[in-house]
Amino acid sequence: MDFKSEKPIYQQIVDFVCDNIAGGRWPEEERIPSVRDLAAQLQVNPNTAMRAYERLQMAEIITNSRGIGYFVAKGAKQRVIGLKRTEFFEVTLPEVFDTMETLEVSMDEVADRYAKR
Repeated sequence: MDFKSEKPIYQQIVDFVCDNIAGGRWPEEERIPSVRDLAAQLQVNPNTAMRAYERLQMAEIITNSRGIGYFVAKGAKQRVIGLKRTEFFEVTLPEVFDTMETLEVSMDEVADRYAKR
């Protein structure tokens, strides 16, 4: 967690969980770390981790089975990818375009760099 970031810690935890799901490290319908375990792993307050898990439940990315634990919801990977694509096109890409304009970087230069990676 980046404690100096302007992004709230609970949102960084949401991003962490989503990255693990999108990256296939946490498969659908598999158990994920408990609130306490995740809080300890990330060195955050368990209440903050709980807030992140509540957001993820509302977004139907994780589910809770009382007494058993939290699980990656069926279809969560596609939901996460969809949310991340939306964020990319609505937030990240406009920022990149603004920076490109400021630095006078052309799309041809970007395409050339992309091809060389």
